[in-house]
Amino acid sequence: MTVWRRWVFPILKTLLVAVVAVALVKLAFFPDRAEAEDSARPTGNITEPQVQVARGSIANDVVLTGTVNADAAVAVKATGAGAVDEVFVQQGATVRAGDVVFDIKVENPTAPPVESVGPDGMPFVTMPTPTYRFEKVVAPVDGVLSSLSVIPGQVVAIGEISGQVAPPTFNISATLAPEQQYRLTTQPSEALVTIAGGPAPFLCTGLSITTALSGQGSGPTGDGGEAGPGGAAASGTTVQCRVPGDVRVFPGLSAQVTISAGAADDVLVVPTTAVEGGADSGIVWLVATDGSHVEAPVKLGLSDGMNVEVVEGLAEGDSVLEFVPGQVAPQPGMEECMAMPDGAMVCSAP
Repeated sequence: MTVWRRWVFPILKTLLVAVVAVALVKLAFFPDRAEAEDSARPTGNITEPQVQVARGSIANDVVLTGTVNADAAVAVKATGAGAVDEVFVQQGATVRAGDVVFDIKVENPTAPPVESVGPDGMPFVTMPTPTYRFEKVVAPVDGVLSSLSVIPGQVVAIGEISGQVAPPTFNISATLAPEQQYRLTTQPSEALVTIAGGPAPFLCTGLSITTALSGQGSGPTGDGGEAGPGGAAASGTTVQCRVPGDVRVFPGLSAQVTISAGAADDVLVVPTTAVEGGADSGIVWLVATDGSHVEAPVKLGLSDGMNVEVVEGLAEGDSVLEFVPGQVAPQPGMEECMAMPDGAMVCSAP
């Protein structure tokens, strides 16, 4: 027993420690290369998300952020050439269309001089007596005479701007981005307007969409004829509509303008992210039965910014790639972007 305790057990303990030490050294400095190489190989499969063409409804509402503006002042123009005779209305007064603001003393055309022979046989010339008429200058619209620049005795020329009348009416204007015009397949005549903290949503009528011509608005707009919303020169594409007279608004208020450009029910729809092109025509990537992708041209209809109507080129149940190849799919918390036909990217906040 003494031999086992003195010699055998210590030797076995020493051998066991040596074996453990060798194993640890091998694991640390000499790993199994085959296993390391296998662990570096990818084991997952990359699949592109797909969607099926389904039937749905499309409400094509274009939402813009606009501003309430006072309608531009209308010029008061002299209707004759001559001296101002009398001013009937002072600046700041409320006028109605047709009220006389001032009148002008205008000399009538005179007859030619008359040559005669006197009793003494000497010729003489008779000059006709001049006659005058009074031309009335009236307010062109209802409103407040915001400016008047003439006084009695002042000589004015015909057509000269002598004052301005500010009407008590308002309009709402908003800027329409070029790519948004693709969504307006028809010319709308009204829009639904919502003013934060204001009255209930109301219809704004007489809607017009105008694009400034080259050079328009570069000169003075004193006659009021070339002024844009609120009296400013127009630029770009502007949407403008009239605020009803019974709706109480104030200049400078921010307004949400919703233009309904059509709706369709029970039509084929796909996400806009699946289509290269956003108006009239586009391309989608059909998923074949063997998993391959085939480009397919399609004819497009209405779009609500998230989905687009497919008029021709696809059938219900077809599978297409959810995202156009090469585009980054939107992630949660990221803005969503859509490629337009002109190559521009239109993005919306999440």
